[in-house]
Formats: sequence, structure tokens, C-alpha cells
Amino acid sequence: MKNVLKLSLFLLLLMQSCSEETWLSGTVNLEGANDWKPMVYLIQPEKFDDVAQSFVGKVLDSAQVDKNGYFEFTNVQEFRESVLVEVVVQKKGETYPNRLMNQNPETDNYFPLVYEPGTNLVIDADLTHFQSSFAIKQPSEANKAMLQLRDLRLAAFKNYMEGQIGMQGADEDLLEREKNLYNYQEKLITFSNSTTQLLPALTALRWASPEGNYERIADMVHAQSNKWNEQYPEHPWVNQLTSVADKNKLPILIGDIIPDLEFPMKNGESLSLKKLIEDKKLILFDVWASWCAPCRVENRNVLVPLWEKYNSEGFQIVAYGLESSETAWSNAIEKDGAFRWLHASHLQGDQNPLMDTLRLKTIPANFLLDQEGRVLAKNLHGEDLIMFVDDYMLNE
Repeated sequence: MKNVLKLSLFLLLLMQSCSEETWLSGTVNLEGANDWKPMVYLIQPEKFDDVAQSFVGKVLDSAQVDKNGYFEFTNVQEFRESVLVEVVVQKKGETYPNRLMNQNPETDNYFPLVYEPGTNLVIDADLTHFQSSFAIKQPSEANKAMLQLRDLRLAAFKNYMEGQIGMQGADEDLLEREKNLYNYQEKLITFSNSTTQLLPALTALRWASPEGNYERIADMVHAQSNKWNEQYPEHPWVNQLTSVADKNKLPILIGDIIPDLEFPMKNGESLSLKKLIEDKKLILFDVWASWCAPCRVENRNVLVPLWEKYNSEGFQIVAYGLESSETAWSNAIEKDGAFRWLHASHLQGDQNPLMDTLRLKTIPANFLLDQEGRVLAKNLHGEDLIMFVDDYMLNE
């Protein structure tokens, strides 16, 4: 009887020991962190859209950081497969443990970590530079990829910020700012395309736009949706990405035939797009507005010279204006020298059939079309637009 009792006590102690095993632990550098709570939180994004998003992740657990900077999590989560969790720290006074900062990857307050069942994770980080200093002891292949993504994002962000230097925030700078943002997003999506690790790839897509605005990078996101759907068709986050990147929800993609819309022309006629582009070698379909400062700059500095250079050789511009005032529209066309090419508008402002059909929300926007109406390129501006038109008109 005594032996049975001893065995039972031994098994009970063993079970308690296993249940209290430290599965995530680490050291946080507290130096200069007087404004930060000595706590580490564990957040689970339950949907693809929750990744890198504030206030939506499920709070799983918290751990106190001791005076030496050490913390540990002993409540093992019952995950049956690899999942993404976010290790988060917060400033004093912050009410919500799941508030994530996405302003600057140098100082952002969280790191997305891949937890694989049965593993123990040991990390090290600086509390005031949590994401950029985050290190993992003997990381798995998935977490190696996550660290690589973090480094790439940090470098891309620095390049992006350097590109913003000298800009005053004026409307005229909009296209250059958008190009800098596009270059930043492209680097993240290139990582997603190159890696074999699903969760880091999906994190890269979310970091490309934490707010979920994929209008300007629709083609790249759609391609990634196809890639991961082929490899993980049953994964719920991949299914959610596929829904977000559905062609019927994104702007017209490169390679698609643009819809044959009927346009109310400035001269009072109603013409189809097919009629407007027939017998032309290259068509720039430009969506602009008289109140759009970068559009006006593009008219004068880029489109007029291109039209003068190539119109006689089969280059045409069809401009659709987001206008509600015919007077303002006419004045802008005349002042910019844009009377050279074709103009259309429903005079319904930005709530019009064209924006709905093409699923556009942002201007300036443009599409370069062949004579069949197939999209060859889109949203090229300035020197990029000039180079494309030069190359196409001279070599095709």
C-alpha cells in the first residue's frame, strides 16, 4: 500500500513538473526602459487580417519580468500545429496588452514568433527596441525566416525614410512618396515570394500594409495568393488571403482586358473604350482630376511631351476626370495643355461608374493598354512612365 502511495505521489509530482515546464523564456534588457512595463504579453492573431494589427489579437498569457530582466511562460498552449504568436511589451499607462506599434520597426513593441508544438523557445531583446533587437536561441527554420524578414523590413524602412528626406508633404510630392512606399512594399513581398515558410510569408504580406490596403500592390498580392493556395489550400489564413486577393475585389490586374466601358466624352458624344483605342499602338488610360495637384504636374511635365512625341505614331491618351464641375474641368484641361488628347467624365465626382467598375479608390491612376485593351502596365508616373512609353513605341 505504501509503495502504491509513493508511486502515485511521484506521478503527481511528475505531471505538475511537466505542466509547469518553461516553453518560452528569455531576458529583456531593462536599461533606459523607465517608461515601459516590466511585463511580456503573449498575443495570438486568430485571423490573417489580425497579424500586425492592434487590439484584435487574443491575449493568451502574460509574464512578469524580474529585476534581472528574466521572464518565462509555463502555461503551455494546446496548439496541435505551428501557429503565429506575437510577443509584446507595452509602455506604462497602456490599457490594452494587444496594442501593436507599426510606426517604426526600429522601436516597434512586438515580434511575430512561430511556435511549433513540443519546442522550447529562448529569446533575448532590448525593451526599448524590442522588434529590432529580438533574438532567438537556436531558431527553427520558420523563425530564422522571421528574423530574416525583420532585418529586411528594417533595412527597407530605412531606405524608405531616406527617400522622404526633403519632401515637405506637398501634394506635388505625392507621386514620389507613393513610389517610395511601393518600393518598400515590393521588398517585403519579394521576401514572401522567395521563402518556403508560410507564416513568415504571410507576415510579410501583412507588414506590407498593416491596414490591409493592397490597391497599389494588387498584382503582387494576387500572385502570392496563388502561390500559397497551391501549397496550403486547406490553411485558414491562406483561404482568407485568397478572399482578400480575389481578382473581383482588386483593381484590374496586369494582363487582364480592361472592361469596354461607355464614356460620356467632353464633346458630348458617348463612345466605348474599344472605339477610342482601335487602331492605336499604345494607349494611356489616365484617371485624374482637376483638383489633383500631382495629376496636373504630370499633365504638363510628362503627358504633353509624350503625346507630342508619339501621337502621330499611334500613341493615344484617354483621360477620365473625377469631376463634378465642368468649368473647373475645362479650365484645367486648357491650362495644362491637355486639350491635345481625349477626355471623358460622368461629372459625378469620385462616386462614378468607372471607379466602381475598375475597383479604384485612389488617384492618380493609369493603365497602359495595347490595341486589344490588355493591361501592359499600370500606375507608372514620371520617368518610369516615359521610359515605358519610349521602349514600347520604339521596340514593339
